[in-house]
Amino acid sequence: MKLARFHTSVSFLVLILVWEILARFSGWSRYVFPDPLTVVASMAELIQNGTLLKHTIASLYRVTWGFYLAIVFGIPLGILLGRITILHRMTNPLIQFLRPISPLAWIPLSMLWFGIGDRPAIFLIFLSSFFPLTVSTTIAVRNINPTYFQVAANFNFSRFETIFRLIVPAIVPEVVTALRISVTIAWLVVVAAEMIAVQSGLGYLILDARNALRMDYVMDGMIVIGLIGLLLDTLMKRLAKIESARWGTQAR
Repeated sequence: MKLARFHTSVSFLVLILVWEILARFSGWSRYVFPDPLTVVASMAELIQNGTLLKHTIASLYRVTWGFYLAIVFGIPLGILLGRITILHRMTNPLIQFLRPISPLAWIPLSMLWFGIGDRPAIFLIFLSSFFPLTVSTTIAVRNINPTYFQVAANFNFSRFETIFRLIVPAIVPEVVTALRISVTIAWLVVVAAEMIAVQSGLGYLILDARNALRMDYVMDGMIVIGLIGLLLDTLMKRLAKIESARWGTQAR
């Protein structure tokens, strides 16, 4: 663990060093490519006046709502599609048709349907997470050994018992992996959506800073986005370990 942290620290130090060298010798003005100290000073300014906290909370709020809605609808639907063959055959072509469409392509429609504000961004985040979760859950359920369901039938398991004593433990590794991927996609989408459909959030902060020619603020927003993305990925990895230990499965 300590060695891994050391390697992580070294990689970030190298990144900062390369950044400093480029800022000094690239020939770009500090207004175009600010150095690390300038960015740190501007970030302290954004933290002090509350701007950074306000926009960060706005982005996390939208991601939380959109991601949770995707979990509530996507995972149960995936279980149904995995267990009911005729339903899977009817809906799978539709899902595979809609899944490759970028969530950003829905921005014009989401703005017409939901107006300006949180709702269009939440809708886009929901779309970005819903399809990966549904497809991954469906595949995980369909890959369960049919013998397990025969054993469950022999023991007269109810539908509730079949789901929570058989299906859920079997699909935990695949679903947790899908959650890890989906939350990263959701975080990417919210930043892009905030550049168009809302007037708050880290995406809006970056766009507004660009219009004001404050590249240091732009980099501040990028740094916070990267740090939160790293934190979300770390939390999902810990969730994978916890759930794997709980259900007696091996983490991926």
